[in-house]
Amino acid sequence: MKSLFLNCLVLLCCQLTFAQTQQVILDTDLDSDVDDVGAMAMLHTLADHGRVEILGIIVSSDDLHAPQCADAINHYFKRPHIPIGVEKGIELNEFSKYTKALSQTFPHRLERYEDAEDAGRLYRKLLAQEADGSVTIVTIGHLTNLMHLIQSDPDDISELSGLELVRKKVKLWACMGGQFPEGKEANFYRPDPESTLITVGQWPGKVIFSGWEIGNDIITGGEYLKKSLSPDSPVYQAYQLYNNFSGRQSWDQSILLYLISPNSYWELSPEGKAIVHEDGSNAWKEGEGGQQQYLIANTPPTEVAKILDALMVGQYRPGY
Repeated sequence: MKSLFLNCLVLLCCQLTFAQTQQVILDTDLDSDVDDVGAMAMLHTLADHGRVEILGIIVSSDDLHAPQCADAINHYFKRPHIPIGVEKGIELNEFSKYTKALSQTFPHRLERYEDAEDAGRLYRKLLAQEADGSVTIVTIGHLTNLMHLIQSDPDDISELSGLELVRKKVKLWACMGGQFPEGKEANFYRPDPESTLITVGQWPGKVIFSGWEIGNDIITGGEYLKKSLSPDSPVYQAYQLYNNFSGRQSWDQSILLYLISPNSYWELSPEGKAIVHEDGSNAWKEGEGGQQQYLIANTPPTEVAKILDALMVGQYRPGY
């Protein structure tokens, strides 16, 4: 009886731990695909219900309007003061189907790309001010700015190097990227495969990868989203502009669902390490003290899609 009580107590403690508010930095390539918008909407839903606190948004994109678009989404969800960082000094382009339209339609404080903070410094500032082992970094784009963080030197923000800051402050890096157990996926190889090789290879702590194969079969953003959102929502308008609600894969949203329900919809691979090649392709090596794992689906994609669609439109229940 005593053993049964202790087992139940351990299970309850684990559940309470996962229910605690998680401190999240989201790193997104908000430009070409629309699942980034869906992921931001989902993140704000989770923040509305106390599951996450959004510390900052890092925009890893060369789209001229991407940071203003992120800012507009934050404003719409009544979090106008979330800091936004971008990579500075890069050539900018205009190619997104929705970033310019959303930034012209919805209020925001950033007038230009250049008005956003430097991503490397913002990463350092956000990590330095948080408690040790408390921050989850979620990447749903390429890893250039995360590489800049781990390669950063001590400065006026912190006497620690970027790698030391990560080791001290970050409890988990949750990454949508790669293809497992092997393959070649866009976030890993485009536009900067070297950043993937360096970041994955040098990361000092725990990593969970949601590979291309996880989100590829989960289709959201169709008629349910169209019927459930107001046309005055930036999420509605982004999906309308992108493909007029014909549905889209849910690569980015899937890693966020893992964050709040780590035991419900996925299994985890044995611990090991992602091996990244120069062209950005990856393989998997099990064991050898690795602190990395990748998700393995154990729930029908249609069932996961219903949950993601609900969270994207602001519907939440504690059982997720």
